[in-house]
Amino acid sequence: MTKMTYAQAIDNAIALFSQGGQIDAEDKETVEKLEALKAQLAKRHSESRKPTAKQKENESIKTQILEVLADGRKTCGDIAKALDITGQRCSALLRQLGEDGTKEVVKTMEKKVAYFSLAA
Repeated sequence: MTKMTYAQAIDNAIALFSQGGQIDAEDKETVEKLEALKAQLAKRHSESRKPTAKQKENESIKTQILEVLADGRKTCGDIAKALDITGQRCSALLRQLGEDGTKEVVKTMEKKVAYFSLAA
């Protein structure tokens, strides 16, 4: 008897369901493999993950962005220079602040220049 793989177990399960037959020793091994796969997938897709170090750092930068915007409206470049971060990262964090449920930042366009300010 060869080692049962997940692909073989799925093939056996499909064949078993299509035939509606009886469960024998090989099918029991199939059921065990599929139950193990189900548990593995459930563990992999669990929602209780810790934030990464970069995510934690981004949260602190978001609060700094809000502090900078407290002085008035600014461009993304101005904010990036004030916080010594890249413009791309600043833009991404500003977008997140504007899109999340709280909508803390408002983007306005004037003469093709984007200005960011705190939401009223």
